[in-house]
Amino acid sequence: VDGDHIMAICGMHMNKKGILKNDTVVATVMSNMGLEATFKRAGIKMVRANVGDRYVLEEMLKHGHGLGGEQSGHVIFLDHNTTGDGLLTAVNLLKVMAEEKKPLSELGSVVKVYPQVLMNLHVADKTKYHGNKKIEEVIRNAEAFLGDNGRILVRPSGTEPIIRVM
Repeated sequence: VDGDHIMAICGMHMNKKGILKNDTVVATVMSNMGLEATFKRAGIKMVRANVGDRYVLEEMLKHGHGLGGEQSGHVIFLDHNTTGDGLLTAVNLLKVMAEEKKPLSELGSVVKVYPQVLMNLHVADKTKYHGNKKIEEVIRNAEAFLGDNGRILVRPSGTEPIIRVM
């Protein structure tokens, strides 16, 4: 399971126990649409933040949310810590498994992962894609084709001369 599954498992359990603050989980723009659909079915709101646990934390602090994280596995349980902590995440996940008396495979199956493709395009200058009319047209056409069945995310890498297209 990845961070999306962990957020779904813990978020739904916390919501069932009445301890999910604001009935909301903070994820990033990279989180799978399947996570959002899972939360919607469960009556849980999902807020998307920019990529990076610092942006997830910022959103959590700004609006008083208690659970958030990234698909990569950085999960923040704000009542216990302000950073993603693997041991804390594991303990919380094990606690849910024990209380629900279900294996991880069953708990994780609640998220139906939507197909997702990520392409990294090496560029000379990653700042020049914003405002490019041709790129904007291609994105609009692809979004129109996908409708409610998908989404397009285009963003520069924070660390490399790369444009990421999901």
